[in-house]
Amino acid sequence: QVQLVESGGTLVQTGGSLRLSCAASGRTFSSYAMGWFRQAPGKEREFVAAIRWSGGSRTYYADSVKGRFTISRDNAKNTMYLQMNGLKPEDTAVYYCAAGVINLATTPREYDYWGQGTQVTVSS
Repeated sequence: QVQLVESGGTLVQTGGSLRLSCAASGRTFSSYAMGWFRQAPGKEREFVAAIRWSGGSRTYYADSVKGRFTISRDNAKNTMYLQMNGLKPEDTAVYYCAAGVINLATTPREYDYWGQGTQVTVSS
């Protein structure tokens, strides 16, 4: 079992930047593949980015965030990050981190553990 806690969400203006963090506790963090998802009001939860259990260069992004967002992890700190640059109003959502055993998974059902979410609001 692993527990996940997101932080870093806030209100930001269009074009601004934010860094979200996902702190993990419980079983060995480095054993899990990790991902970020987001959910806007009235919409389904959608994939944002994923990173392999070993981190490094093996990452995968949704087309909507490619080139603007960067996922990373620090296994020594049991923490995953999402650096978000060039934010747009359509990025407004609750952002969730997730952990699972399938590397670079892109659907919610492929992840086993979820955080409670952190709100990101981008004003126009």
